[in-house]
Amino acid sequence: MSEYELIASKGCGSAVIEMALALTGLPHTVTMIPFLAPGPGRERLLSLNPLGQVPTLILPDGAVMTESAAMVLHIHDVAPQAGLVPSGVERRAAFFNLLVVLVGAVYPTFTFGDEPEHFGLDGAAASTLRSESDARRMRIWRHMETLVAPEPYVLGSALTALDLYLAVMTAWRPGRSWFAEHCPKLFSAAEAATRVPAIAHVIERNS
Repeated sequence: MSEYELIASKGCGSAVIEMALALTGLPHTVTMIPFLAPGPGRERLLSLNPLGQVPTLILPDGAVMTESAAMVLHIHDVAPQAGLVPSGVERRAAFFNLLVVLVGAVYPTFTFGDEPEHFGLDGAAASTLRSESDARRMRIWRHMETLVAPEPYVLGSALTALDLYLAVMTAWRPGRSWFAEHCPKLFSAAEAATRVPAIAHVIERNS
């Protein structure tokens, strides 16, 4: 294998890694599968990633990565010229902090709220988990709003992988109109990222 293979699904966080690969110019293919639909694509995904998550990234040497933050850091190591991770101790500290907030705090609210049946909940309990996880997500976003630079990107003048996450995640609940009203700096950073041609192309592919 001489290139990366990204297993992806429309509407999912795999678009973040597709954007990262596009920005770096690393040779890659994108294999789109229907995320939860039974069939050969789902079976292959489960054979590579037993948790059945996208993105799943197959490296040129055949190794498999299953966590988007780890993929971002790996891709940066391979192609640092793209600037997915900033330079400088202070900016990198801010970057790492916000990256972990995104994948360790925001993402789980979707895991819990979208799939309560995986936790043995249904009916009123499932509805409560959904509403409480949505409320927690909005609190986290408001906290992140206090930590970002005014413009144009999350950390200021240079695009980083954080902006790729925002370009994707601001389209999810509670949606872009909520971000525009309650988290204008996050919304502005997401909008700035979507004006980068390579990112705009990925968004179009995934819409």
